[in-house]
Amino acid sequence: MKRSEINALYEAAKACFEAHGWALPPNPRWDITDFSLGDFKTNGLVLVNLADEKEYCEKLMYCQKGMDTPIHCHAKKKEDIICRWGELRIQLWETVPSESEGRRFNIQINNEMREVANGEEIVLKAGERITLTPGVYHRFTANTPEVIIGEVSTANDDVNDNFFVDERIGRYAPIVEDEPAKVRLISEN
Repeated sequence: MKRSEINALYEAAKACFEAHGWALPPNPRWDITDFSLGDFKTNGLVLVNLADEKEYCEKLMYCQKGMDTPIHCHAKKKEDIICRWGELRIQLWETVPSESEGRRFNIQINNEMREVANGEEIVLKAGERITLTPGVYHRFTANTPEVIIGEVSTANDDVNDNFFVDERIGRYAPIVEDEPAKVRLISEN
């Protein structure tokens, strides 16, 4: 991923957060990725780690329409994904997508259990949330030009607890330095 792309996404996310009243803490921890697939406009996400403790984690995320967070699950992490502004489209599978075709399962949306089909897409409006338990595969993207997403979860381990269907994916993208950095990323520490 080019540093100029990282810088542009950093500026866009910061402007969107500010425009919609989301104040960041001092010295936030930024994570901007194209999932090592080389095209952030197709596969990309901006994350800001607000809290990263042994017991819990909180993130604020940003994406633009067309930027997809590829299909993945977590073996340990339970998370609430909350649409904070805009609309978020999330697709769900009870288990590995290729093994779950034609089945239905229950998932918690807005604190109520709901039956969904594997591969079904759910659109969350601002304020709505979905609770993802370990092993539930999901992918998400903006359903509006931009979206602000919250995540509250159990302990976070981005290196060892992200399982992507696409084996080409690398959680932290290599960076091509084509201009000075505007922000230091978590992966650079």
